[in-house]
Amino acid sequence: MKKNVLIIGAGGVAQVAAHKCAQANDRFGEIHIASRTVEKCDAIVASVREKGAMKVKDGVIAAHRLDALDIPATVALIRKVEAAIVINVGSAFVNMSVLSACIETGAAYIDTAIHEDPLKICETPPWYGNYEWRRREEVAKAGITAILGAGFDPGVVNAYARLAEDEYLDEITAVDIVDVNAGSHGKWFATNFDPEINFREFTGVVYSWQKGAWQTNQMFEVPREWDLPVVGKRPTYMTGHDEIHSLSARYPQADVRFWMGFGERYVQVFTVLKNLGLLSEQPILTAEGQEVVPLKVVKACLPNPAELAPEYEGKTCIGDLVKGKKDGRDAEVFIYNVADHKDAFNEVGSQGISYTAGVPPVAAALLIADGTWDVKKMVNVEDLPPKPFLDLLGKMGLPTQVKVNGEEAAIDLAA
Repeated sequence: MKKNVLIIGAGGVAQVAAHKCAQANDRFGEIHIASRTVEKCDAIVASVREKGAMKVKDGVIAAHRLDALDIPATVALIRKVEAAIVINVGSAFVNMSVLSACIETGAAYIDTAIHEDPLKICETPPWYGNYEWRRREEVAKAGITAILGAGFDPGVVNAYARLAEDEYLDEITAVDIVDVNAGSHGKWFATNFDPEINFREFTGVVYSWQKGAWQTNQMFEVPREWDLPVVGKRPTYMTGHDEIHSLSARYPQADVRFWMGFGERYVQVFTVLKNLGLLSEQPILTAEGQEVVPLKVVKACLPNPAELAPEYEGKTCIGDLVKGKKDGRDAEVFIYNVADHKDAFNEVGSQGISYTAGVPPVAAALLIADGTWDVKKMVNVEDLPPKPFLDLLGKMGLPTQVKVNGEEAAIDLAA
C-alpha cells in the first residue's frame, strides 16, 4: 500500500527531499510540501516538475501554507492530505510541535536535528535528553515510529558507527566524525544552510564525550588536520554536534568527537561577529527603540543558502574514523561518502550540503514504508540496522566507501 508523505520545510534540504520523494512516488503515493511561505513550496513543486523527477508522471505533488508551531493546524493538514509519514526538514525549533502532531494523528515522524529552544544555546548534555527522549513513552504508547536525526550528520554518520560495530570491530574505543566541505560557492562569505542555525551551532560551549564524561572546550580551540579521500588535507576544529549526544549513550566506553572543516575567512568573520555581539539570540533595543535580535539581522544580511547552488563547485567528504579492537589487535575503519556539488545541482537544483542532508530522511521514509524500519517507537539511527539504509542511500546517490586500517576495502551491504 502506498503511503502519502508530508514534507515540512521549504529550504534547500526540503527541495532535495521533494525531488527524491518524487523519484520514488510509485512507493510513496502523494507528496505534500508545507511551510509558512507557500511560495517557496510552490517553487519546489515547480522545480520537481521542471526536472521531470516524478516517477509516476501524473502523481500528486502539492504545496500548502503551514505554521508548524501551530499543532492543531499541523494535525489538520496531516489528516487532510492523509500523510502516513512526516519528514520534518524545517527549523529545529518546530520539532516538538511536529512530533506532537504525529503522535496525535498516528503518522510516522522523521527529523534531521535535535530540537532547539530559540532562546537557549548549548544546553546541558545530552541534548536529546532535554526534549525528544523525554517523549519516548508517549511515542511508544501511540504506536508510531519516530526516527531522530536522520540527515547525514546526524544520521548517516550514526549508521556508519553502527556498521563499524556490526561488521569491523569487536570493541570500539573512539568515534571521530569528520565533515569537510571542499567546495566553493564564489561568494565573499555565506553559510551553507540557514545562517541562524549555522551560527548557533558554534557560539556556545563545544561538548565532546571523552574519558567517560562530557568535556568542554571553546570554538576553534582544538584544531586537527585530516588527510581525506579525494579532498586531501583539510583543517578542521573540534565542534559540538547533535550525533555526539546519542552516540555517547551507545558507546559510553569510547571517545566521541565531531570535527568540522572551516576556512580561514569563516573563522575570522565568525570571530568578529561573535565578539561584537552580533551572533546573540537575545533581543536588544536599537537607539530608535526598535527591538531586534542581532543573529536574525546577520541572517537577513547574508546570501540565501539556496541561492548558492548554481555556482557551487567541488566536493564534500563526510565520514567516521572508528578505532578499537579486532581479534585482540588495534584496528580502525574509516567509513565515508564523497559528494559533488555540481552533480547535486544538475540532479535536484541544490548544492551538495543540502543534497547530503536531504537524501537520507527520504531513504528512512522508504524503509518505514516497506516495514524495514517501521519499529513503532522512538529511535536514533544507530539503533536501527544500518545495511538496508546504507544500501538504499547508495542507490539514491550517496554511496558508502570504506578504508580498513588505511586501505580501501570492498563493502557488502546486502542484508
